[in-house]
Amino acid sequence: MQVPLYQAKAEFFRMLGHPVRIRVLELLQNGPVPVRELLNEIEVEPSNLSQQLAVLRRSGIVVSIRDGATVSYALAGGDVAELLRAARRILTELLAGQSELLAELRDAETSVPTGPPV
Repeated sequence: MQVPLYQAKAEFFRMLGHPVRIRVLELLQNGPVPVRELLNEIEVEPSNLSQQLAVLRRSGIVVSIRDGATVSYALAGGDVAELLRAARRILTELLAGQSELLAELRDAETSVPTGPPV
């Protein structure tokens, strides 16, 4: 039985839905990064990073590269980097809209006359 596309998309976004995984993907946008550097940048326990890397690897979004004793990770394709850039643009627009709304609320608050103390 084939999974509907919308369900597959939901699973994909659920897989991305962890801060450590997103941070790993951000760090891999410029090319392969050794695990020791990922640990320095992300500041999580090695076992936690290992778990998150395994999830990304099983999903096919990242690949591991072994060079002697050094293991590095890289994005499996450029589309993931584009997805992260799109997410950044969307968040920037959403947050800008929230900032404008907050400014309007603050302006409205300061321009409303207050009555005498009760």
